[in-house]
Amino acid sequence: MQTDVLIIGAGPVGLTLAVDLGKRGIHCTLIEQKPAPEFLPKMERCNARTMEMFRRIGLSEKIRAAGLRADVPMDVFIILSMIEKPLLTLKYPSVDEARAQIKAVNDGTQPLEPYQLISQYTLEPLLKAEAATLPSVTLRYGCEFIAFSQDEASTSATFRNSSGQVETITGRYLVGCDGGNSKVRKQLGIKLRGEGNLLKLRQALYRCDELFDRLPLQNGPGHGRHYHVADNQATFLIMQDSTKHWTLHAMVDSDEAMKTQFEKTIGVPVTYEMLYCGEWKQNLLLADKYTENRVFLAGDSAHLVIPTGGLGMNTGVGDAFDISWKLAATIQGWGGPNLLASYEIERRQIGDRNIGASRYASLGRRKWRSQWRPEMRDATPQGQAARDNLTRIADVEQRKTNEMIGAELGYRYIDSPIIDNIPGGPENLFREYHATTWPGARLPHVWLNDGTPIQDHIPTEGFTVLRVNNTSADTSGLEAALRAYGAPVHVLNIASDVARELYQRDLLLMRPDMHVVWRGNNPPEDAASLAAIATGH
Repeated sequence: MQTDVLIIGAGPVGLTLAVDLGKRGIHCTLIEQKPAPEFLPKMERCNARTMEMFRRIGLSEKIRAAGLRADVPMDVFIILSMIEKPLLTLKYPSVDEARAQIKAVNDGTQPLEPYQLISQYTLEPLLKAEAATLPSVTLRYGCEFIAFSQDEASTSATFRNSSGQVETITGRYLVGCDGGNSKVRKQLGIKLRGEGNLLKLRQALYRCDELFDRLPLQNGPGHGRHYHVADNQATFLIMQDSTKHWTLHAMVDSDEAMKTQFEKTIGVPVTYEMLYCGEWKQNLLLADKYTENRVFLAGDSAHLVIPTGGLGMNTGVGDAFDISWKLAATIQGWGGPNLLASYEIERRQIGDRNIGASRYASLGRRKWRSQWRPEMRDATPQGQAARDNLTRIADVEQRKTNEMIGAELGYRYIDSPIIDNIPGGPENLFREYHATTWPGARLPHVWLNDGTPIQDHIPTEGFTVLRVNNTSADTSGLEAALRAYGAPVHVLNIASDVARELYQRDLLLMRPDMHVVWRGNNPPEDAASLAAIATGH
């Protein structure tokens, strides 16, 4: 059997890659050991940038329909239990409220799409169903990946199918999306480096149909997303997307103790069932390399972060959308060798940056948790002082976990061989986003005069020459130079004073992933050279 791209691993990253390649008409085969998506608590939120990318392949509304209701707030609480007044409430808008904020602002500071709370066990089946509709995608569940080989022209994957027979599939490229224990990465001999086994916790998934509807319990917190218990066991309750399922993390000694911990956290009798319990370890690890010849790593196989900041799965989805258009362009014949070479250069720096953001958020959480004292619950001046101190510090430090808009939207590809690199540029900040069109950055969202977002006008194939406010600049030379390589080229003329003021240039060259290749007020002096850079030649 032959295919264009072999994908190992059908988590959200592998499935996203399969869907995007399939929508581009690229034949791909996905190999997954599980017989079907599992009902396990893993990722729980698609961030704003991820939702922008899912919008570009027509999935954002499907994901919202499957995820948490749009009217439910995303508030975060520091609590003693669910029946006591919160020590701290951090208010975050529901999707409905966030959409209203985005609609009311047109200065580039907002994403086009707000976040969406959706559990991995909801997202995976949705992506699998979408992939199954695409004629160019073949899904092979229940197949154990064994090994791969590669030469100058192809890759091959050997796997054991659901009947126990060994099969081999040949493809032009292979992408390992097979998680932190990636067999693909290990066969390549690529090491993960950084900080491993920082903390061990238990995680349990519960079904409790009544809890959400009963909130607030007595004087406890109302509807929200996260409930952090101020104790010495790092107890942390998460509402999942159905509002019927809840996840609890805690440092306890046994699975049975997780039932006691759940009951203690809730504080009143509720009917519940513990569906799953397991251990997990916190890691901050980055692969030495993301690629070797025709084999690439994406998602957790390339980087492992602590969930604080919500950058794990979202970073992996960014990997998938980056490698997808580059593989497609190469297979279609117009992408030069630097296109695929740029994947590691671009995405490894983002993996490294997001590990740093995750560390920053995790240290913030550790800092306020370190203020726990044995007298925390005492009805004494000493107990009140302990609570006040922890609350004061949490009001600063917990925000580092929940306010990551800079990490989500503000990343910029630096020193990429397919970007017109200009020295300098704005500082990359984790918690603040400052809109910029500096080459390598994501094009900031603006509403055009007709009320539509500019992102919806940028095609997902090839390059877009963006011409702002009826500029008279002649871009035909650049268009011809790009087409000379066979690259699809679209010209987009927009009339928008807002866009011109924000983008600061009359002309921009855009990639299909909405990152800026080049900008200027006049056509490039050497259009042929710019076209060669953009297309990887």
